[in-house]
Amino acid sequence: MPARRIHLVRHGEVHNPDRILYGRIPGFRLSERGERMAALAAQHLAAGPAARSVVRLAASPLERAQQSADPWAAAFGLEVRTEHRVIEPTNAFEGKTFEASGALAHPSSWPLLRNPFRPSWGEPYKAIAQRVVAAMEDAWDELAESDDDGDAVLVSHQSPIWIAHRHLAGEALWHDPRKRRCQLSSITSFERRDGRFVEVAYAEPAAAVDAIDAGAV
Repeated sequence: MPARRIHLVRHGEVHNPDRILYGRIPGFRLSERGERMAALAAQHLAAGPAARSVVRLAASPLERAQQSADPWAAAFGLEVRTEHRVIEPTNAFEGKTFEASGALAHPSSWPLLRNPFRPSWGEPYKAIAQRVVAAMEDAWDELAESDDDGDAVLVSHQSPIWIAHRHLAGEALWHDPRKRRCQLSSITSFERRDGRFVEVAYAEPAAAVDAIDAGAV
């Protein structure tokens, strides 16, 4: 039997013509391209050389993540559970049309940038890593206790996935958000080895879709 895995899946493209940092703002749905991307991600593990058995499925409560989980539910015959611990982090720039990296041009925003290592503009990186890994641990325990042989998928967002990756790799949590390796509808996969999660695969099944990646915090 192949080793069980936990897959952290990012949502697809969001309809966001004004390029707002949407964060946790309700009402931001997938675009038509985003729906196609989400389907491609599910197909990547449902069929073909990378096919896996998925027996547990959960998603962030935000609409774009719930929508991105729907193709997984259809492909594997699963219900979508809501997992609040993989939600987008809070961010003081939410609702604005410029990224934190461009906030230096706005003096009113300078106090929010006083500590990029925490970061001072939102939820601490350490808190994000802890909650995402805790969700992964619980998903793993469910797999271990189940008679079903297969994997778990958690549909989340760029920041939580990337920060969990850095934490589990033993890297510093602070980083340049422009350099995250976590594209839309990407799949970051982990196995449990010697009592810890180890990343074993990363895939971008929807890379060929000409999508706009704007609005992540």
